[in-house]
Amino acid sequence: MQETGATARSGDCRTAPAAPTGVAVASIQLGSQIGADKSVTAPKSTFAPRDTIYAVISTTGVATDASLEAIWTYVGSKEKQINQASQSISPTGPAQSEFHLAKATPWPEGKYRVAILLNGATAGTKDFEVKK
Repeated sequence: MQETGATARSGDCRTAPAAPTGVAVASIQLGSQIGADKSVTAPKSTFAPRDTIYAVISTTGVATDASLEAIWTYVGSKEKQINQASQSISPTGPAQSEFHLAKATPWPEGKYRVAILLNGATAGTKDFEVKK
């Protein structure tokens, strides 16, 4: 006879895992264009000097008044923070938020990083490059 399922034994007190609470960052995607739904339509990790650089943060979970923050840094011979922005979010399920970096003059070539913080704690980073 083949066993087809688990057999509960006396004293075996297993419970289903608790449903997740709060909000969490599921992914960070970079690109040079986004759609109306805030999804990246032109994903990139290398940008042209005149590109607008978008960071789209996908979150899961539910929260009221959570804080997302993007810290943009030039990572050359000497790291230099070039921009910082934050926004409050109150997702009721999967959601996308967007930060972007634009400049009237061309971006200097080199390596950059964006760090995403959720409620003050680092939730992830993405490295990218600007070159002609």
